[in-house]
Amino acid sequence: MSDVLVISQQSARSDSLQTILSFVGESCQCVPFSAAVATLTAQGFAKAVLIDGEDPQLANDVAEKFPAIPFVLMSDAKPNGLPANIVGHLSEPFNYPNLTNMLHRCEQYQRMAPGKGSPGKTKLFRSLVGKSAGIQAVRHMIEKVAPTDANVLILGESGTGKEVVARNLHFMSARKNGPFVPVNCGAIPGELLESELFGHEKGAFTGAVSSRKGRFELAEGGTLFLDEIGDMPLQMQVKLLRVLQERNYERVGSSKPIPCNVRIIAATHRNLETMVEQEKFREDLFYRLNVFPIETPALRERVEDVPLLLQELITRMKSDACESLRFTEKAMQSLMEHSWPGNVRELSNLVERLSILFPNQIIDVADLPQKYQYVAGDDFQPDYPEELLEREAINELFGGSLSDEEINAELQGTPAANGQLPAEGLNLKEYISDLELSLIQQALDQHEWVVARAAELLGMRRTTLVEKMRKYNLNRDE
Repeated sequence: MSDVLVISQQSARSDSLQTILSFVGESCQCVPFSAAVATLTAQGFAKAVLIDGEDPQLANDVAEKFPAIPFVLMSDAKPNGLPANIVGHLSEPFNYPNLTNMLHRCEQYQRMAPGKGSPGKTKLFRSLVGKSAGIQAVRHMIEKVAPTDANVLILGESGTGKEVVARNLHFMSARKNGPFVPVNCGAIPGELLESELFGHEKGAFTGAVSSRKGRFELAEGGTLFLDEIGDMPLQMQVKLLRVLQERNYERVGSSKPIPCNVRIIAATHRNLETMVEQEKFREDLFYRLNVFPIETPALRERVEDVPLLLQELITRMKSDACESLRFTEKAMQSLMEHSWPGNVRELSNLVERLSILFPNQIIDVADLPQKYQYVAGDDFQPDYPEELLEREAINELFGGSLSDEEINAELQGTPAANGQLPAEGLNLKEYISDLELSLIQQALDQHEWVVARAAELLGMRRTTLVEKMRKYNLNRDE
């Protein structure tokens, strides 16, 4: 089938479009409305369909039958309520800029269509979760550059998932069966980095008791990921540039060149262009590495992805046999208000912390750390039955060690020495308070008002005893 199908009853209009489309380099076929459905059904895919809009309902009926194909309505104005696959409209006289703009929209419609990814790639993109434009652009660039051997420079703030991008690039490339070797250039002292990257021979320097392969040699046939390349010393930048240019290197202490069949992926959170201006990074190395830059967006720039990221992190915890979590709508809204300076890594740490504090529970705003609370949560305060409160008060008196049966026995035995309830009755709550006050007073007197010792005698924490002393207005002068 031709790239563009023109559906029109007007032969003059069809001829005009065919002339312009031929000039643009697009093959074109023109059919009347009566043959539109049959043509699309029989011949299948079309890059774009230009359809007359004099009868909008007729145009709508045709477009709705083929939701995967983008349509452009030819009319003076674009009516409301059109199907989603009518991506724009053209008005006469037709011209080159407007036509190419509409064709570009059609290409975008097809390129970004759901399910357009290659089979088996969805799983690799699991760690790049999100529907925001930024993360979709990253996934698209990975798909395009992964099959090539081009050097890739991944830019972005710390915690945005630069190594995740690098691993996706490796596993979607022809080198996926080879090794993926990461090196953090900022974590290795400059004087050891050369040996770490290129290896060394026995006796090359003090402590080199045997020969050792470097990371380049270990990554042969695969991918070498140079993380934090902006922290690499200048003298090492020169040696790395030589490897990229000549595709071979030498071990420290050897003059024998070793061929290099390694794809280089570098990453940094620094602004390398500024470093080049400040002469802290070599300009020639920058352009060698910056063949295909990919910028990972900060989480604050794609907060709409926070719910999806949370779900992904929770699913991972479940697969690792860890505790699960759920979030209320307000808690989710509050998290989406946060600026996330630590990006996805900060979000991951928060989920792990909450899973420890509230295993298998539902998280509301009040359960989040203070700095993540941006909206008002549920202010529910439970009101417990008097019986439960009284039992707790008794249990506190005896260090929290009594069972319900023992508490009942104590309640029955304390009103009178003979264990009988006075005929006139009593206020149980006041009686318990008086009993608590009396026991605290006795414990303090026995230990000459040393609060820590009195608390130990009563089987409670010192801070709890201090609170109760404040409650009953107890002080030594009494």
